[in-house]
Amino acid sequence: MNSRPSEWDKYLLGTVLFVSLLIGGGTASGLYTDTLIEVAAIVSAAAVFSQTPGQRIPRPVLWLLVFAVALMVLQIVPLPAAIFNGLRPELLLGTPWVGESRFRFISVGVGRTVECLLYLLAAAAFFLAVLRLRAEQVSALLPFFFMGVICNGLAGAIQYSLSDDVAIVGLLPFTINAGLFANVNHFSALLFVSIPFVVYYGLFRGHLLSGSFGLIALLVLLLAAGSRAGVLIGLAITVLSVIFLSARSRVSGFSVLLIFIGLSIYTISAWTKLDAQALDPAFGRGEFARTTIEGIKDNWATGIGFGNFQKAYQIYERAGMIFRQYVNHAHNEYLEIAFEGGALAILLMAGYFVMFFAALARVRRDPLQKAAFLSVSFLLIHSLVDYPLRTGALAMTFAYMNAIIFHKGFAERLTRKSEMIEIDHNGDKLLVPIGTSS
Repeated sequence: MNSRPSEWDKYLLGTVLFVSLLIGGGTASGLYTDTLIEVAAIVSAAAVFSQTPGQRIPRPVLWLLVFAVALMVLQIVPLPAAIFNGLRPELLLGTPWVGESRFRFISVGVGRTVECLLYLLAAAAFFLAVLRLRAEQVSALLPFFFMGVICNGLAGAIQYSLSDDVAIVGLLPFTINAGLFANVNHFSALLFVSIPFVVYYGLFRGHLLSGSFGLIALLVLLLAAGSRAGVLIGLAITVLSVIFLSARSRVSGFSVLLIFIGLSIYTISAWTKLDAQALDPAFGRGEFARTTIEGIKDNWATGIGFGNFQKAYQIYERAGMIFRQYVNHAHNEYLEIAFEGGALAILLMAGYFVMFFAALARVRRDPLQKAAFLSVSFLLIHSLVDYPLRTGALAMTFAYMNAIIFHKGFAERLTRKSEMIEIDHNGDKLLVPIGTSS
């Protein structure tokens, strides 16, 4: 009888991650591609959880997800209308329940909040399913992620080699403008969050040459994409990845020196790219932030319902800032979440950040977890000026990286290794338990 552990769950979740990177680059609501990703993630997670118990899930993380789902459910539950008296402007009173003015919803658009709830459930289910895998299976999902990044990189390279502006219409339910994404900034986000993993692959998996080529390709694509935030973050995350990860690797100092020389050349190119572009005008992210903060002040107690930013933002928009183009997002994920979820959403964000930074003390010994920590950190920084997590591709990537960070199996594996000793047996290096004779 074969006692080898089953691997089907790894391939199932890896396929979900890969597919999400292929078709999850849209930002519009109601995309059938997002629905496919959500269904695949939830069904795959259910299949994983139907098996025998796997790795233990950290309770604080589980409770945070429970509270996040509960907050969204609360927004679509009919509540007595009297609760809202004085809590929010009359224009933003929630939708009446089946014509009844005595009951209202917190959400000003219940359909959009339900859509966001399904989006959260899919990402949370995928995250929890990855947490149930063994540590070596979690590491084995990395090739599926790399395949998705490579497909996006090839698509972007073809686009940029043909013309400065190549839009692909009809292949997916959204217009592809960069890689397989609708938004060039989100394509850039996928590229720069890949950098720590490429550095890890080169330094710790013994593939320095292929890892170096991959790093060069990512940096060149970031320059070609032209996202200012992407270029700056790409530079910063590369420098930090080399410093942060090389300390525990076996790569020679000469190799690290070559990488820094390459980064210096990239810095010159990045500066030229940034200098040639105009800074954000008056009608830009600063104005979006000021207007969103006004909305938060009026709706801090309950929020206006997840997914309803576009509808509520127009109420607070200054007359001089109304143009044919409309504002669909705050371009600051934290302000948008606070506007949509209110004080409870702010508390949940604070709780996540406390757990995230507390995890740094645990992940510092494992290079893969350190790479994931860097990627998530810069994705969170990028969320200050954009909304990358509103795409299915980056939401699933974010879920996977957080699963690496909070997975308990890596620490247990390191503990087991510390209880082993390396011995020379017929020219081979073997790990045996301390106290066991060879």
